[in-house]
Amino acid sequence: MAERTKLLLATRNENKVREIKRILADVPVDLVSLADFPDVPPVEEDGATFEENAVKKALHVWQHTGLASIADDSGLEVDALDGAPGVISARFAGEPVSYEANNEKLLKMLDGVPEEDRKAKFVCVAVLVSCKGKMVLQRGELKGLITDRPRGAGGFGYDPVFYLPRQKKTVAELDAEIKNEISHRAHAFTAIKPFLRLLAPSPKA
Repeated sequence: MAERTKLLLATRNENKVREIKRILADVPVDLVSLADFPDVPPVEEDGATFEENAVKKALHVWQHTGLASIADDSGLEVDALDGAPGVISARFAGEPVSYEANNEKLLKMLDGVPEEDRKAKFVCVAVLVSCKGKMVLQRGELKGLITDRPRGAGGFGYDPVFYLPRQKKTVAELDAEIKNEISHRAHAFTAIKPFLRLLAPSPKA
């Protein structure tokens, strides 16, 4: 049996950790998070794009720990708001971060906007930095519509207001297994899986 490589996920968000662990369940790595590394200082997510923020986070934790590290930056882009909230999706309604406040602000801004103009997409950029500092970047997207009210108790973030016409459900109404097959994060992390498998040591003779 191959030895498993420790992979540090650059987040303290337990919802995100749980979701990514499910997506990467078939990859021979032991995923740990920043909750296990309290001495790693926070990084300022001041990039202008998801790519810039994801790269900054992955390099930050790799430089502080020397471990193979993976980070993602994700958010919501709404056509009627010229791509907002974008990179400030998590802090859209200000600090402290509140999913409910973010959704409430979004729905207020779209009040009166007809369904055909409520198109949006979730975006996720995942960045892997190997122990030697080599970097891989992958991007995933999920397109849908913004509802006029929250629906569903699953997921987190903007999931209750993000409607998928094909499934006729919001992301918050999806089974976790289905979400982890079609989500923006699933697309990005699935695309990076082949590179994760290269991190695993070869089986011992």
